[in-house]
Amino acid sequence: MTQGERRIPARRTVLGAAGATVLGASTALAAGAGTAQAAGARPTAGRGHGHGGYRSLPVPTVIAHRGASGYRPEHTLGSYRHALDLGAHVIEQDLVPTKDGHLVCRHENDITGTTDVADHPEFTSRKTTKSVDGTAITGWFTEDFTLAELKTLRAKERIPAVRQENTLYDGRWTIPTFEEVLRWADEEGRRRGREIWLHVETKHPTYFRSLGLGLEERLAGLLRRYGRHRANSPVFLQSFEPSSIQRLAKLVGSPGVVLLSGANSRPWDFVRAGDPRTVADLVTPEGLRWIASYAWGIGPTLDLVIPKDASGRLGDPTTLVRDAHAQGLILHPYTHRNENSFLPADFRRGTDPTAYGDSFGALKRYLETGIDGIFSDNPDTALLGAADFTARD
Repeated sequence: MTQGERRIPARRTVLGAAGATVLGASTALAAGAGTAQAAGARPTAGRGHGHGGYRSLPVPTVIAHRGASGYRPEHTLGSYRHALDLGAHVIEQDLVPTKDGHLVCRHENDITGTTDVADHPEFTSRKTTKSVDGTAITGWFTEDFTLAELKTLRAKERIPAVRQENTLYDGRWTIPTFEEVLRWADEEGRRRGREIWLHVETKHPTYFRSLGLGLEERLAGLLRRYGRHRANSPVFLQSFEPSSIQRLAKLVGSPGVVLLSGANSRPWDFVRAGDPRTVADLVTPEGLRWIASYAWGIGPTLDLVIPKDASGRLGDPTTLVRDAHAQGLILHPYTHRNENSFLPADFRRGTDPTAYGDSFGALKRYLETGIDGIFSDNPDTALLGAADFTARD
């Protein structure tokens, strides 16, 4: 397959089920020679073919952002399960390590706002201030707790001022390990008769490697154990640090996605390595060609797809979708949400920032650019909007 040839699946019904059988842990094999790809080597042309693979996913693909986080506290089994019940095609996990090296699902290693740790007097002395990727943060951090200690905590809603209804579920679930999620996904797959797709992010990998808690090797080991280490496995691996995706590409064949933040930002591994490139450099044709040498896709912020003007209203789309597709990259932008406070100004309705705005209208604008999927806190809304959009084709 030539570099400019698109590897994007034809658009089809958004509500169709993936037809492949779930890969159970009993079929897991150790990664053999040729399974992983060397960093910097062009991924094989056969990606996505054969049993399963990303071509089995509907397009646009709806990715449940931290689970159904618009309705349940994020990164809990309750949030993941509800996302599946709503029909989400893929469920996202963010991974951070414990002191004893287990990978757990939290958006950040600072668990002050997502658990009841502040209510545990036995952990009062663990509160501290750290510099994470150049930012000073005061709170409690997963790397200062053993897994057994973390399991004494309960998850809670991260933004209760916006999502008051979600606080109903505070304390209902513990922090899941990624291995628990893999077992859960296999069980759900057998019960539902389809593959359960995961979108897995390594959080702050350079920071954790400096602490002797490298994420990639631990993640690769779990993927191999549960049979999700191949090019056609039902999993995406993502990171804001390109070197993390390069490292993973040496360990497993699972498709990698480079996440892209604001145009003027620099990935933290670039900062540490003295690489002067910014995200703006990475979204040029040259930068995208470099990403395509080791990754299968990008996960840009929605502002890189359609920027906002000074008033917060959507402007004209950039050429990012066209340019990324020209390099054979899929695009999974983030994040679609229903609340006014998260919507572009021209799609807000009323003055209450916590009320729902015209989420369908905003979603239509984004889907019209040709993106291949979208992260959403409200997967049911995104599925309906995507079905409406697909029905026009």
